[in-house]
Amino acid sequence: MNPRRTLHVLGAVELTTLAFLLLNLVTVHHRTISGILGPVHGLAYTATIIAAVLLAHGRKRVWLSALVPGLGGLLAARAVTPARRQV
Repeated sequence: MNPRRTLHVLGAVELTTLAFLLLNLVTVHHRTISGILGPVHGLAYTATIIAAVLLAHGRKRVWLSALVPGLGGLLAARAVTPARRQV
């Protein structure tokens, strides 16, 4: 799996778990859902930051963008390898 895809998957998991946590908070606020999704989101966030640091190759923009909660993994995936423009 290429580095951009790895960060994209981790970022998607992080964003999804955060969205479900916030949805749970706004609606029913069930403790079981929070108890399960909270640690999963924390692990996804931590894994995203670690992966970004390992894949940054000295570029600060990659790992600094991974620090943004929710969207950081997706931003870091874009920063790892810039998309090639079709002319």
